[in-house]
Amino acid sequence: TMWLKPEEVLLKNALKLWVQERSNQYFVLQRRRGYGEEGGGGLAGLLVGTLDAVLDSTSKVAPFRILHQTPDSQVYWSIACGSSREEITEHWDWLEHNVMKTLSVFDSNEDITSFVQGKIRGLIAEEGKGSFVKEDDPEKFREGLMKFEKCFGLPEQEKLVTYYSCSYWKGRVPCQGWLYLSTNFLSFYSFLLGAEIKLIISWDEISKLEKTSNVILTESIHVCSHGEDHYFSMFLHISETFLLMEQLANYAVRRLFDKETFENDLVLHDPLQITKRGLESRAHSEQFSAFFRLPKEETMKEVHECFLWVPFSHYNTHGKMCISENYICFASQDGSLCSVIIPLREVTGVDKADPANRGVSISTKGKTAFRFTEVRDFEQLVAKLRMKCNATSSPQHIINTEVAASSASDSPKDFDAGPSKMGQRDNSKTVSTEALMTVYHPQDAENLDSKMLKEKMKEQSWNILFVERGHGVSMFRTKKTRDLVVRGIPEALRGELWLLFSGAVNDMASNPGYYTELVEKSLGTCTLATDEIERDLRRSLPEHPAFQSDTGISALRRVLTAYAYRNPQIGYCQAMNILTSVLLLYAKEEEAFWLLVAVCERMLPDYFNRRIIGALVDQAVFEELIRVHLPQLTDHMTDMTFFSSVSLSWFLTLFISVLPIESAVNVVDCFFYDGIKAILQLGLAVLEYNMEKLLTCKDDAEAVTVLNRFFDSVTNKDSPLPPAVQQGSNLSNTKSDHPKVDITDLIRESNERYGDIRYEDVESMRCRNRLYVIQMLEATTKQNVLRVVSQDVKFSPSDLEELYELFKKEHFLSCYWNVNSPVLQHHDASLPYLDQYRIDCQQFRVLCHLLSPWSHCANRDSLALWTFRLMDESSDCLINFKQFACVLDTMYNGSFTDKLKLLFKLHIPPAFTEVESLSPSKGVDLSKEELIHFSQLSVSSVGYSLESVSLKNSPEKGKGKVDIQAYLKQWQDELLKKEENIKDLPRMNQSQFIQFSKTLYNLFHGDPEEELLYRAIAVVTSLLLKMEEVGRRLQSPTSPVKSPVTVTEVPAEIPRKGQEESSFEQTEGSKAQSLRGNHEWSFAFEQILASLLNEPAFVRFFEKPHDIKVKIESAKHLQLKARSRV
Repeated sequence: TMWLKPEEVLLKNALKLWVQERSNQYFVLQRRRGYGEEGGGGLAGLLVGTLDAVLDSTSKVAPFRILHQTPDSQVYWSIACGSSREEITEHWDWLEHNVMKTLSVFDSNEDITSFVQGKIRGLIAEEGKGSFVKEDDPEKFREGLMKFEKCFGLPEQEKLVTYYSCSYWKGRVPCQGWLYLSTNFLSFYSFLLGAEIKLIISWDEISKLEKTSNVILTESIHVCSHGEDHYFSMFLHISETFLLMEQLANYAVRRLFDKETFENDLVLHDPLQITKRGLESRAHSEQFSAFFRLPKEETMKEVHECFLWVPFSHYNTHGKMCISENYICFASQDGSLCSVIIPLREVTGVDKADPANRGVSISTKGKTAFRFTEVRDFEQLVAKLRMKCNATSSPQHIINTEVAASSASDSPKDFDAGPSKMGQRDNSKTVSTEALMTVYHPQDAENLDSKMLKEKMKEQSWNILFVERGHGVSMFRTKKTRDLVVRGIPEALRGELWLLFSGAVNDMASNPGYYTELVEKSLGTCTLATDEIERDLRRSLPEHPAFQSDTGISALRRVLTAYAYRNPQIGYCQAMNILTSVLLLYAKEEEAFWLLVAVCERMLPDYFNRRIIGALVDQAVFEELIRVHLPQLTDHMTDMTFFSSVSLSWFLTLFISVLPIESAVNVVDCFFYDGIKAILQLGLAVLEYNMEKLLTCKDDAEAVTVLNRFFDSVTNKDSPLPPAVQQGSNLSNTKSDHPKVDITDLIRESNERYGDIRYEDVESMRCRNRLYVIQMLEATTKQNVLRVVSQDVKFSPSDLEELYELFKKEHFLSCYWNVNSPVLQHHDASLPYLDQYRIDCQQFRVLCHLLSPWSHCANRDSLALWTFRLMDESSDCLINFKQFACVLDTMYNGSFTDKLKLLFKLHIPPAFTEVESLSPSKGVDLSKEELIHFSQLSVSSVGYSLESVSLKNSPEKGKGKVDIQAYLKQWQDELLKKEENIKDLPRMNQSQFIQFSKTLYNLFHGDPEEELLYRAIAVVTSLLLKMEEVGRRLQSPTSPVKSPVTVTEVPAEIPRKGQEESSFEQTEGSKAQSLRGNHEWSFAFEQILASLLNEPAFVRFFEKPHDIKVKIESAKHLQLKARSRV
């Protein structure tokens, strides 16, 4: 079946060749008469059959077709044909599902027809493209690429990833066009009935990206950027499109806002290497390794649909076998929740089994054989896996992993022996090889009380499960496994099963000896992290005897310090101590370390860095789930932020900080088995349990009290822990106003009520909310910066906001097309708000040309350079938004004196430096390299260098501790600077003054009063020279001129840099003429100001109002184009 290029069909045929099978207001599905009818459809059918046979075979008519019609028209358009009823019905359903409802929004039939035609043409192109993606038809893609380049005028480095036919909703009407997805932008182009629509949104500005449905649109993609909503619909493959959009948006966010996690990511390092296939396979790999909890490095290589024989249930379960570099995994897809993970290091043989059913048998060291059937290309797969396994089992590898990974052996005793032997071998002094529980609560096998009996029964259930379903890494995981986890893992098995379910067992097996080595390297290091660790050591489970002794404290110190050493990006974050102390209770020290790695780097990504973005994201997911599952609660709460503030500790400490320890460990059991889903489910169950009380609360404080009381009442009646250790101890029995709630019941309830929340949905909610959280943080930064800056400038709030957006955009535009751009380092979200975004001289020049009222000036490059040098007080070649806004404010809103003072300061050090382009042909324009070079030149005048040193050590720049005294001093200095006295300005020497006059000439060029202004400069210059002459005569000829600073060093610096000296000869010549004897002349600012004030044309020129709004509007359109030219 295929879509057809719409062609007119007249239905007034004498011979009724077609029979109508289905129809609605806009479409008709027809069958060729005589086809598929008993007896060939009578005489008419025979005639049609004859007609079809007589026509030459190339014009054979397909037996089914779909036509488009409008209610009152005689004209029909053929839009699809097919050879079987099933195929044509598929097309019909697509039209009904995606197009039908939409057509009602059009006012006229012509609009409907042109829309349908455009849509179908788009689909044909799309299908054509679909086939070329598989066969990589470069011609077709080149055509799309040329259209893309022509339509949007983006720099040629912008890489088109793929494009789709779709409709964009402009108000209530859809426009058919093409959506282009490229590395940095989402772009849409449509040209219909003479109207052109063009949309360019950069990924880093998107705050919402989701699939939605409403009455008119069955399925559409909703994009929100800068508060504006955009809807795209009618995709042929909406899920594929959405997945790519999600990947690109997420990629941009990680690359531009979240460098901490990004730098370790080799795949994404180069924005110019991104491809559609790469992004898709990356997305699938991420889902795969997260689902099976594999090390991050694993990438999914192939997927096979097949059946796996489940011996204990005696049936074949249908699912997918996923193969990566070091693992073979299987997950069922028939609802039986069966999954298996087989590390290749455990595989002892791969064989063909049962060729009739295309079977593959994989045997492991645990004496288990896994039998897969109905595997396509099973023979090739066996050959491939055999090669892989031979590669894995090189002798030394076996020895290494045997010790660490003997978890797969039959009895748990061996499992315990492994790592401890290793620990003793290397470093018995440092690393403790016992879980703290075994030291502090040895189980008394003789005197079993009722709780211990129950505990033994639990252990027995697990042992039966192990016998039946295997023990160790490659055990079968099924619904039964989850049921046992929900009941609470027995104390004796907890460490081992946590290690297994979290995947930490795999990390540990692949890195033997890594932890002991890390402990040796990290012990005794002294960093900010180690200080914080020391401070928190005694605050971690202080009531537990294990952490009242040196054994527990030292182990905790070693694990946390080793982790901070392994991952300086995270270092140490509060909450890690609480989590680690619980891990150390049940797992040996090395195991606890790998569990911490699994939590921080895989299971709770981005939780423990400076901005706890990951936790904020999961809170946003939690809020979304509350809206769906507990709507009456959301209706009652005026402000959803309550849930965020109250649940932060639930997420950061997995409920350990709010629940008594004996109950909290059961939550940790579920977390290691089900991931974040378990925490979200439990959160919902807690809120639902307290629903009635929460609905009567008048404010947040009351609600917090309700929840705290509830948590205090949670018990674990089966816990075998001694009463001294239990926190929800029976002391609280006296005030039993709150009925006791058993943790097992609560967890079971949370599974029954919310267990159907799918893992994939949580992941895509995380993805979606990540954009939202990052944009919220960005908005907070913006508000704070604008609040501070608005006090110092006269711009309107809306203009100031637009300027901030342009300033920030310039930062991003510099990062888009550079592999590993150094400019990325100029954004650091951990600094104070004002310094999070800063720009360098090159970026400032672009903005200056776009926004400065003086940008028409011939020497505008030099002006931009000097302005930058003036603002760069800390001499680190970067300026922040406040500095940028203040200088623009002077140009636009300053008084005559302010503007003149600015120009004066631009022509004396530290701002001024002689500028000479390396290529004279270019005249006054500077290349990027020259610009950066000049912006870095230091000023050799003593007075200034001291100032820059003091500012270099200014407190904001160092990320260490903040020195309040230094801040106050800086604040005072700033106040003094504001009241800067005109008298304190240095004098301007002759070469600087000559340059100053040149700049004025350039500024006046093209002005209506140009002649008057030129004359005024001449008058003022001669007046000033006369004054200077008189002043010199009044002084005794012996005493030298009292100029505060005569700066001769700066010009002298340039020729040394090997540049041309032609202009120097001119200036030197003009100096010589005006020198009487040995004296150099110089002017004070007051003299210049006074003489210029006498010239009305001058005052008129500088007091002429300029409208920044016009400049801002044009800058928004030109900023991207300026970038394409640079």
